[in-house]
Amino acid sequence: MSESGARESTVILASASRTRQEMLRGAGVPVTVEPAHVDEDGVKAALRADSASAAQAAETLAELKAARISAKHGTALVIGADQILDCDGRWFDKPGDRATAAAHLHALSGKRHTLATSVCVMRGGHRLWHHNEAAHLTMRPFGDAFIAGYLAAAGDEVLGAVGAYRLEDLGAQLFARIEGDFFTILGLPLLPVLENLRGHGVLPR
Repeated sequence: MSESGARESTVILASASRTRQEMLRGAGVPVTVEPAHVDEDGVKAALRADSASAAQAAETLAELKAARISAKHGTALVIGADQILDCDGRWFDKPGDRATAAAHLHALSGKRHTLATSVCVMRGGHRLWHHNEAAHLTMRPFGDAFIAGYLAAAGDEVLGAVGAYRLEDLGAQLFARIEGDFFTILGLPLLPVLENLRGHGVLPR
């Protein structure tokens, strides 16, 4: 392979998300993983103070993550991504523990929320491409007993997911209606990403 070809095929995912890793690798993307360490809480707080939307915050964080890793790998294509759950103007973070997860599910029960998802591709510190996409999900009404049973069955894995659900697993039981791309809901608008990578010669056309 030529030097140019080797350069084009190097892809790094600047995320610790196992779901994003599995999506890309399952789709045949030769990706390595190097999570970016960004003060997400601080960035979100600053953006909220400036009246930014959830979509704007997700885009900013996706670019910050990509930039952090791109600065260390000048010839690689670096993918940064972020997702923010917005319900009635409130942004929900990953719950981290079961008590917080239960509180989040109680707050989301019977309501429609938006998942604002953004992806950014950079090389050498320069943004080559970005894409924003949103999905809208409506949770059915449920009570505390259901929440307790769901969290016990789903396990601690959902504590690292915004909204305390993984739609591809037991999280499907929480919903009455879903509007939007399935991959976007999982955290990465995969089809536009694959098209962009084809344009860079990473995947065959």
